[in-house]
Amino acid sequence: MKTLLTAWCLLMLQFFTAQENEIYADGIFGFEQNKTQKIFTNWTRVRKEPDANSPILDSLQSNQTIMVLNKEETVPVLQLGERKANWYKISYQKGDVASEGYVWGGNLCVGYRNKNGYDFLLGLSKTISKKIKELNSFEKQNIAGIKVMEGNNLIDEVYFDTGKGEELSSAAFNIESNHKLQNVEFTLKAMISGEACGIAGYDQYVLFKDKKLVALPQLMNVGDAGVYYHSEVYIFPNDKGGIHDAFVFKMEDVEVDEKEKETKKSSSKTYLWNGNSYQLK
Repeated sequence: MKTLLTAWCLLMLQFFTAQENEIYADGIFGFEQNKTQKIFTNWTRVRKEPDANSPILDSLQSNQTIMVLNKEETVPVLQLGERKANWYKISYQKGDVASEGYVWGGNLCVGYRNKNGYDFLLGLSKTISKKIKELNSFEKQNIAGIKVMEGNNLIDEVYFDTGKGEELSSAAFNIESNHKLQNVEFTLKAMISGEACGIAGYDQYVLFKDKKLVALPQLMNVGDAGVYYHSEVYIFPNDKGGIHDAFVFKMEDVEVDEKEKETKKSSSKTYLWNGNSYQLK
C-alpha cells in the first residue's frame, strides 16, 4: 500500500510540475483562421514545418498581407523573451506566385489600419531588460512598435514599453481625429491590456504629421476590483475642459481600506504643443 501511495504522489508531483512548466500563448497573439493578417517583423521567416529548426522556405517583409489558414495547437508554443505565441500555417502571394508555410505568431501585427494611402502597423518587436531604480534590479519588458508604411517602404516608426507577458492579453488599434492639435493630420491610439485584476493596461497615443510619428508620454491604468485603481487620461483641446494647443495629463488614485473608506489622490500636468513637438509647461 505504501508503495502504491508513493507512486501516486510521484505521479501527481510530475503532473503539477508539467502543468507549471507548460507555456501558454499570450492572448494578444491569437489570430483567427481564414482571415487576412499582416507581417510586422521584417525578414519574418516562413518555415516548412511549425518549428524554429525547420528549413526556411522564404522571408516576408513588414506589411506583407497573408491569410491565416490554421493555428498549430499540437506543437509547443514558442517563447522568445516575454512573448509567447503559437505557430500558424499561412498562405500569401508574391507577384504571381502563391505560397504556403508556417510563421511564428509573435511576428504578426496585433493591429493594423489604413488611411490616406498609408498603412499603420502595431506589433510586439522584442523583450528588453529594464532597470527599476526603486528596486535596484532589472525586469523583463516587452517593446511594442507602430510603423507607418507606404506600400513596402517604411516611412517612420516609434517604439514603447508594454510590460511583461502577463500584460499581453489583448490589443486595440484605432485612428482618431487630430483632437484640434495644430498641424496634426490625425491621431493613432494603441491599447495593450492584461484584462485582469492588478494587471496593467497601456494606452499609447501617437500623432501623425508630415509623414512623422510623434509618440506622447504613455498612459497606464491598473486596478483591483473594489480595492484600488490607478487611472491616467489625456484631456485634448477638443475635449470638455481642453486647452488650446495643449494636452493635459490627469492621474487619479483611489484606495479602499478594510472599512470601505475611499482615499483619493489626483494630479495633473500640462504639455504645450507648438505644431511640431510638445514640452511640459
